[in-house]
Amino acid sequence: MGMRTPFGWLFVAAMTLAGGAASAHPHVWITATSELLYAADGTITGVRHAWTFDDMFSAYAVQGLESKTKGAYTREELTPLAQTNVESLKEYAYFTFARADGKKERFQEPVDYFLDYKDTVLTLHFTLPLKTPVKPRQLVLEVFDRSFFIDFQMAKDNPVKLVGAPAGCQMKLERPSDGTASAQKLNEQTFLNGENSNFGMMFANKITVDCP
Repeated sequence: MGMRTPFGWLFVAAMTLAGGAASAHPHVWITATSELLYAADGTITGVRHAWTFDDMFSAYAVQGLESKTKGAYTREELTPLAQTNVESLKEYAYFTFARADGKKERFQEPVDYFLDYKDTVLTLHFTLPLKTPVKPRQLVLEVFDRSFFIDFQMAKDNPVKLVGAPAGCQMKLERPSDGTASAQKLNEQTFLNGENSNFGMMFANKITVDCP
């Protein structure tokens, strides 16, 4: 877990297993749910994420971890791995980008983070507090990986919730088209080039909340 990127070590493993096929993107798949958190005065205070990783990533992530029960891991046993994940994600702005009435907003470091392991997959839970709570007429939140190393898909059921939002607020989720076919035509070096460094923006999950 000492590598610079949160998922770089998985890429090495994926190349070993899949050979040439691993040169295509994406390499990691995440099924996500998000909750937008509101204070009593109607300001947005942060976002709570739950990211469920694909089974291959989950298998490599827990490889070598000690547990009291074989094939099962408690939240406590997964604490060091959870910390490594959230610390590594900082370099990538937590793959979470917000604009309030068109102005870019920034997040503080994650709080209340933990991993759980169920049905052979890992889910990372964490909350991103806004540096400054805001009360915009429109909030736009996007979740994506610019390099498309990771494919984020919002869950089919209850993908986004507004927690404590003022009455009258309306939420819309725009899901991206499936970019895997297009991405697989590009090799790893292509993604390192400047012109494709933001390829993942084409496949952002866009959450828009309009409040009166």
